[in-house]
Amino acid sequence: MAKSDSDLTLALWPKPVLLALEEPGQYVTIATTQAASWAMIEDWPMEDGPELDKALLICADVVKGKRSNEDARRAFLAAAKEAGIDIKAD
Repeated sequence: MAKSDSDLTLALWPKPVLLALEEPGQYVTIATTQAASWAMIEDWPMEDGPELDKALLICADVVKGKRSNEDARRAFLAAAKEAGIDIKAD
């Protein structure tokens, strides 16, 4: 049985990302493509940027089955670095 679209975005990343989204020193764990998408849409410190735009497109491609969760994780890390967000584990 094939995975449904939503299953792909809910699949746990092999290596979660810990980053300080709200306050320095207060880390949030992002472990799925869905959580990464929500973080970039709801909690991101910048409205747009090349890496942010790319990461959002890659997350959308994961939903469509065109990209992997690892692609989304790498793009999410690049967007976080672009935004100057403190990353504890990458």
